[in-house]
Amino acid sequence: MNGSRVSCGCGERAVITKTNRLSNDCADLYYICKNPACGHKFVMSLFYSHSLSPSSKTTDDLAVALVKALSPDRRKVLQQQMALF
Repeated sequence: MNGSRVSCGCGERAVITKTNRLSNDCADLYYICKNPACGHKFVMSLFYSHSLSPSSKTTDDLAVALVKALSPDRRKVLQQQMALF
């Protein structure tokens, strides 16, 4: 969450110690309070909600980005599937 500040219940700033990515658009963020007297540790969920305006990228740009996100094994499977067209 670049640029976002999260506060602990005690009012102090909290920082992310770990990110557990659940999918491309959802993650659990692990926080710890910066106040040593508090030391509260907590988890917040971050997820994609909706778009306010469509992407200006072309369909080709988006397809390339999706393929790059695949593991090498999944890319091979996709290549085999595409050969059927």
